[in-house]
Amino acid sequence: MYLIRGIQNIDLYLSKYKDVDLIATIGNFDGLHLGHQHIIKNMKKDAAQNNWQTLVIFTEPHAKEFFAEALGTEEEKPPRIFPWPEKVKRLKELGVEFSFFLNFNNQLRKMTPEDFISEVLSRLSIKKIVIGDDFRFGANREGDFNFLKSWGKENDILVENTETFEVNGERVSSTRIRNSLISGNFSDAKELLGKPYSFCGNVVYGQQLGTQLGVPTANLWLPKNKLPIAGVYIVSVDLDDKKYGGIANMGTRPTVDGQNPVLEVHILEFSGNLYGKKITVEFLKKVRDEKKFDGLEALKEQIFKDISFAKEYFS
Repeated sequence: MYLIRGIQNIDLYLSKYKDVDLIATIGNFDGLHLGHQHIIKNMKKDAAQNNWQTLVIFTEPHAKEFFAEALGTEEEKPPRIFPWPEKVKRLKELGVEFSFFLNFNNQLRKMTPEDFISEVLSRLSIKKIVIGDDFRFGANREGDFNFLKSWGKENDILVENTETFEVNGERVSSTRIRNSLISGNFSDAKELLGKPYSFCGNVVYGQQLGTQLGVPTANLWLPKNKLPIAGVYIVSVDLDDKKYGGIANMGTRPTVDGQNPVLEVHILEFSGNLYGKKITVEFLKKVRDEKKFDGLEALKEQIFKDISFAKEYFS
C-alpha cells in the first residue's frame, strides 16, 4: 500500500501514479470496524469491475482532538481506539492500494469546501467517492454530501453515500466500540471490530521496576493519544507463534510518578529475554483501575494479587 503523507506529497504520488484511476472514501476510520470494512469490501468490488484502485483518505488527528488541544480542554478529547500507525497496518491487511494521511491542522481547518476540492480531490484521478450522507468538510463544516454530489455531477465523478451497517440491530460505529471498551466489554468490541482488541509492538527497555519487584514485564510504549482503556487487565500474548496468558497494566504508573502512557505486560509461565521482540497483546477482562499506592511494597503486594487472579482466570 502506498501512503500519501500530507497534501505536500501529492506531487510525489502523481510522479509515480498519475495514470491510476481511483475509487475513494474519506473519514477518520478509527478502529476500522465492520462498518468500515463493509465500505472497503464494496469499494474493492467496484474497483475490480472498473479497473480502478482503492484510496482511503483519513484525517489525523480527529477534529475533536485538534480543537480540544487548541482550546486546552484535554478532558474533552474523544478516546482513540487505535493510534494511526495501527490504522495504516490494518488498511494494508484489508488490501487497500492507496491511503492518504490528511493532517488536520489550521491549514486544513480554514480551507473552504471549494479549496479542499481544488487542492486535494481534483488533483487525484478519482472516478467515484463513497462517503456518509452526514459527512462534513471545509471551514465551519460548510461542505456536505450534496455539495460533493453537485461537484461530482459537473466533473463526471460518481458520489454515493454509504449504507448503514448494523450488528444486533444497532449501527456499528467507533463511538459504540469506544463505549464497549470503556466498560470493559471486550467480547462486544471484538464482534464490532471483526477481530480481538489488541496492541502490537516491539518490547522496549523500561525502568526495570518489574524486575526489581520480582515481576518482570514486557513494555510497549504507546502514542500520547487518549485511549479508551486504562487500568489492569487479563490479557493473552502472542509471542513467536505461541500464545501465553498474562496480566497487563495500561497507564502512566502513578505510584512511580510516570508521565507517559505505557503498556506493561507480565507473561505467565514465561522466562527469557524479550527486548526487541514483537508481541501482540489481546485484552480479555478488566481487573481494576490504575491507582497510586503508598509505596512500592503496597504496589508489589497488589501486583501479586493481580497475578493470582489471572492464573485463576486461565485455569
